[in-house]
Amino acid sequence: MTAATRGAAGTDTSNPSDAGAAETRRSARSGVAGLLGAATSGLFGFVLAVVITRAYGTAGSGAFFAAIGVVTVATAVCTLGAETGLMWALPRRRIGRQGDAARMLPVALLPPLLVGLLVAVVGVLAADALAPRLLQGSGDDGRALLTVTFAAVPVVVAMTLLLATLRCVRPIRAYVGVQFLLLPVARPALVGAAALAGGGLLAGMTGWLVPAALALLVCLTLVAGPLGLGRGAALRSNRADWSAFWRFALPRAASAAIDAGSMWVGVLLTSVLAGPADAGVFGAVGRYVLAGQLAMQGLRVAVSPQLSRLLGRGERAAAAAVHRQLTIWGLVLSWPVYLLLAVFALAFLQLFGPEFTAGVPAMTVLALAMLVNTGVGNVQSLLLMGGRSGLHLVSTLAGLTMTVTLGFLLIPGHGATGAALAWAAGIATENLSAAGFARSVVREPLFDGATLRAAAATVAGVGLASGVGVLVGGRGLPGVAVALGVLLAGCVGLLTLPRVRAGIRVTMRQIRGRDDAATAAGATPASTKGR
Repeated sequence: MTAATRGAAGTDTSNPSDAGAAETRRSARSGVAGLLGAATSGLFGFVLAVVITRAYGTAGSGAFFAAIGVVTVATAVCTLGAETGLMWALPRRRIGRQGDAARMLPVALLPPLLVGLLVAVVGVLAADALAPRLLQGSGDDGRALLTVTFAAVPVVVAMTLLLATLRCVRPIRAYVGVQFLLLPVARPALVGAAALAGGGLLAGMTGWLVPAALALLVCLTLVAGPLGLGRGAALRSNRADWSAFWRFALPRAASAAIDAGSMWVGVLLTSVLAGPADAGVFGAVGRYVLAGQLAMQGLRVAVSPQLSRLLGRGERAAAAAVHRQLTIWGLVLSWPVYLLLAVFALAFLQLFGPEFTAGVPAMTVLALAMLVNTGVGNVQSLLLMGGRSGLHLVSTLAGLTMTVTLGFLLIPGHGATGAALAWAAGIATENLSAAGFARSVVREPLFDGATLRAAAATVAGVGLASGVGVLVGGRGLPGVAVALGVLLAGCVGLLTLPRVRAGIRVTMRQIRGRDDAATAAGATPASTKGR
């Protein structure tokens, strides 16, 4: 047993309560950076969806979304879970020229890149046969579109792995700059430029892919210094490195493919079983749903290395405290989005064009299902960063089985709405099972009274504002405007309450880190083992 354990930032974490407070402060700072980046990414992701749907219509956007689905699912399969493996392994190693972190790069990059090259070659050769099935109605453009899509897979695989490395070896602002700014801002700009120039689907998809190559170069430049690449850092790994890494990563390989392709499986199934028009509607609905999830994504990437470090040291109580804090943040930020999407689905889909309003039932179903996804918090991160990738795979397989089974039953007769019902059932199955597994692994409460109070207050506040909006302006854009006005007035009113202002001050102190020194000075040496 050790006398004391030092935190990553030099804070003494030997006292359990002080350690938990220090970790929640650290997670608050990282979480805010992740949230700001996710907000920007969500905004430009919506802009991208508008550009695609307005430029190419239902059938064309269906083919475009299906092509994005192909590269997304193929990349998730080809990475073999190595991106999560890097997030798990690198925080437990030393970076720098004398460290042992750099030698994980060959372990993590070589197998996925080889698989990516193989998939690219096979996909390019099979594009003529696959295009009529995956991209119905796109003709010769579909064949060229699929060829370019498969050819880009190795580049996107390399970018994905280097992004994970970047998150672990640089401050989070570097990751946010590439993942949440460069990619989402460049894509609508280039796709829009291609559309304005009269380019077809191939030109638009090329505009979507080029930023991945730019991000790859930026990541390579940013990770070289911290890892000591080119300055004598050892790259030669041993057998133990390979076995430990891939024992964790391989179970994650399948679940990563399912996670990344959850929506795109529905798009592809809808394209095959109901046609490209329904796939375009479902893809447009899915863009809204994924945009609402970006808050949780921003929080997850912000604190995953922190959770890996805590769980690797056996500090389960501190890890659970971080999880509870960020669950409340994610719930308060995400639930209003999904509740408004459920009530005012018509208004939001009208922004894509009148032909997309057929997706109103699908939007409502998926928005309600995402309340479950965000309500349980990032339980998947707790499983993965705790080294339990096998349990995570079980939960994702359960969700995929539910989605695909119901998809084959419901999509032929109900189109986009059937796809939404199938995906909603899969979302609930995966997240509830993952929450149960995470509770058994962490052995600490993942939810508390504060979580329930935040959920109840959010539903009550947004429900009241939505009701007023519907009564005054209906479910169209006027109703949304009224609901948002009521919400804004309610938030301003809350700021007049002393308790709310006190809570904001506490959070701001956490973000600025003013209490870290006091925590370090007041901690007393004690063992942290076995918590």
